Amino acid sequence: MSIHVQRLNEAVRPQLLEHFLRLSAEDLRLRFGTTFGPSAIAQYVERIDFDQDAVLGVYDDALTLIGVVHVAFSGDSAELGLSILPGHRFVTRLYMHCLSENAAMMHIAKKSGMNICIDTGEADAFLKLPPADPASLTGEMFDQRLALFDYALKTQTAALRRITDSLGDPED
Repeated sequence: MSIHVQRLNEAVRPQLLEHFLRLSAEDLRLRFGTTFGPSAIAQYVERIDFDQDAVLGVYDDALTLIGVVHVAFSGDSAELGLSILPGHRFVTRLYMHCLSENAAMMHIAKKSGMNICIDTGEADAFLKLPPADPASLTGEMFDQRLALFDYALKTQTAALRRITDSLGDPED
């Protein structure tokens, strides 16, 4: 199974809010370092700067946003936040910030060869990335186009499914 990642924009704020609201209280705590209520989650989603940050998403066949990566840029560094709905978790490596008790994220960081710094109950993992080059930029552009095509196919399939369902069984 291939996973198509799509860069998200302002138009998906309602889907982002729905995604975060579907996470359990424990998943939210592990993702944000604290438990957020619905209004705090809505404020977080409203403050995302899609022009400065990179917000990436993965949709399932029902067009549900099942995975979100938010890379918030600040100067010469970036912070990565990741959330994946239960039943769709497929992470292997990343740069991250989490609570030091978040065993799953710590395992991922260690397995990826990241240098982990733990301070006051929180952990940061760092991995030096190579600079972008023409090949990586072309690959990113190709992956984005493939993700958009995948989303368009899923949209068409969902529309056909709704039409078929509305017609009902001809033998009824």
